[in-house]
Amino acid sequence: MKEALSYDDVLLVPQYSEIRSRLQIDIGSDPLKIPIISSPMDTVTESDMAIAMANAGGLGVIHRYNSIDKQVQEVRKVKQHTDLVCAAIGISGDYKDRTFELHSAGCNMFCLDVAHGHHVMMKEAIQWIKAIHPDVKIMAGNVATGNGYADLSEWGADYVRCNVGGGSICSTRIQTGHGYPGLQTLFDCYDAKEMYGLEAKIIADGGIRNSGDIVKALAAGADFVMLGSLLAGTDEAPGETFIQDGVMKKVYRGMASKEAQQNWKGTYSSFEGVSSTILYRGAVADVLNDLERGIRSGFSYSGADSIYELRQRCVWAKQTGAGQIESSPHILRK
Repeated sequence: MKEALSYDDVLLVPQYSEIRSRLQIDIGSDPLKIPIISSPMDTVTESDMAIAMANAGGLGVIHRYNSIDKQVQEVRKVKQHTDLVCAAIGISGDYKDRTFELHSAGCNMFCLDVAHGHHVMMKEAIQWIKAIHPDVKIMAGNVATGNGYADLSEWGADYVRCNVGGGSICSTRIQTGHGYPGLQTLFDCYDAKEMYGLEAKIIADGGIRNSGDIVKALAAGADFVMLGSLLAGTDEAPGETFIQDGVMKKVYRGMASKEAQQNWKGTYSSFEGVSSTILYRGAVADVLNDLERGIRSGFSYSGADSIYELRQRCVWAKQTGAGQIESSPHILRK
């Protein structure tokens, strides 16, 4: 069996640096100024989040777990603030009608949002959209392997979401026995991109808990990271803030959870997610600023002033279980 690495299994080794100011580091990835995308979840991204992400230089993907009319309204709200508007759709059911209506409202990027994206129906959906709307960009996924990334790229995807089962509220690996460690997914997808000369950009989606994980993801080959739990709980995330045990919180749930499926379609099939609560975190701009500071600091430790330089200069080291403990604020351990 092949050894597969997760984020905690490795560290980036500090390198000689000539970076005099972290402000000279460019962490952007075309077309975004910051390489951060908010997840198309009903407790993460509607118009408020998408507008805030655009204002910060990132991108918000408006979720699809509502009526076509409701999603169109959200797209129109965002279109008044930015030219790049991305909305999620499925690959079955009403997705063709939804695509037409969203495109008419100003959506120019579609996120084909399914748990197992390496599928014939994904191929058919990508090719249909590209034939009907050749002007739009397509984000597709999720995939776990280099072959999955390569196929979606060749089918016409411009961006591929890479990771299966790694999200903080995802239970796919427990329910189905399938998945693949998130960092290894990025290594394998980037290898496929380089080997076959493919163009689709790689989005690391799932399992990212802090700015250090973002730096590792970008060094491993990701062009962007997609965040859910790190952005949930903010003012701009959908849902009301409430007090639980004296602490301010918001709901955060996986879109394959029983609760989300019952709310969205009145029933549930297989469930590969959970519903939970998350601490209230204030304005998303403050969260993004903190993440950006950590990313810039991470680049400087490798002496890199761009994502490209980070990939060229980075040196990886595996760490043991004892190393993982040492890497955390272990004074807090009991």
